[in-house]
Amino acid sequence: MLQSPFNSGPELLTTETEEPGRSETTDPPEENSLVVDISDALSERDKVKFTVHTKTSLPDFEKTEFSVVRQHEEFVWLHDRFEDNEDYAGYIIPPAPPRPDFDASREKLQKLGEGEGTMTKEEFSKMKAELEAEYLATFKKTVANHEVFLLRLANHPIFRNDHNFRVFLEYEKELSVRGKNKKEMFGGLIKSFGQSTDELLLSATQRDVDDFFDGERTFLIDYHSHLKDSTTKADKMTKAHKNVSDSNIKISSELIQLATIDTNELEKFLTKFADALEKVRKVENRVASDEDLKLSDVLRYYMRDSNAAKNLLYRRRRCLANYETANKNLDKARAKNKDVATAEQAQDEACKKFEAMSSKAKDELKEFKTRRVADFRKHLLELTEFEIKHAKAQAQVLTTAIQSLNEDI
Repeated sequence: MLQSPFNSGPELLTTETEEPGRSETTDPPEENSLVVDISDALSERDKVKFTVHTKTSLPDFEKTEFSVVRQHEEFVWLHDRFEDNEDYAGYIIPPAPPRPDFDASREKLQKLGEGEGTMTKEEFSKMKAELEAEYLATFKKTVANHEVFLLRLANHPIFRNDHNFRVFLEYEKELSVRGKNKKEMFGGLIKSFGQSTDELLLSATQRDVDDFFDGERTFLIDYHSHLKDSTTKADKMTKAHKNVSDSNIKISSELIQLATIDTNELEKFLTKFADALEKVRKVENRVASDEDLKLSDVLRYYMRDSNAAKNLLYRRRRCLANYETANKNLDKARAKNKDVATAEQAQDEACKKFEAMSSKAKDELKEFKTRRVADFRKHLLELTEFEIKHAKAQAQVLTTAIQSLNEDI
């Protein structure tokens, strides 16, 4: 249960998601299964503590069911361990969950509290309930983002067996992971800039030997750009619906105030009209929430995931460049008849590494396509059903309101 954000204490949220997750039964898990979910979360002013629940039959774990408490920085630590592991260079590393950010909601709640004396009691109560619902929705999305990251790892045939992942899931104490300091963040920025520069250089000087990867690279560049634009526009649409909902609160409150002053035949009429606006506001708010969840969040997630796929293609291209360099070094060694054996060994290792990475990457990119098509189909169908449901509800509210208002004319 989430406590009021006006309180100074922590907020506790027990999550209920439709994702594959925690089993409510005590039956033993299936063979080689690894089921992970976030059963609840505790929000404090500067951090969120997630309770990660695991149920497994994998022999590498000491127990079959256990729970640990983790913070956001530990999720980022786990992501970085996968990203820095050379053995996973041929795979799409699931994007790290975004940092929990409740500052906007808290700031709105604080301003509302400061402005309590400038609005009516009814308007204040409605605005407070609205902002608390927004805060709760942000909280739930934060939990869902962190859970999706763990599910991607748990469902991957290779990542699920990673040692650091087991430590993250099973080690009962804190991992003693801190957030990155300014020097480390600057170092990461320099690394990212260096990768971008290297990628541009490789694009200009190197031709991919496989048309499949060349096509995937072109597609992902365009795809990521369109996702970014779509996310921005979807956010604007959601914000517009939210603004309409908020405006209805103010209009409804003003009409009720007007009804208390104009105590003639308009009093009942204005009260009914204000009640209709309040019902419309609730529907409009649900529309905004569903569009944010089923459209904006999906677009935003695949914007991060497509970037992870682009990083895979960069690593493969860098591996190809290293292989070509090894070929040139071998040619030079043979021409000089010096260190030929060493150059041949380096060339053979580079060749095997590139071929293995290409094979893994091809499978990963095909799976990425299958996954994103299924996810977009699922969420867009659900969004369409919600839009139809809300449109019918709004039409019914307005139809009923017209009938009721006609009785007072």
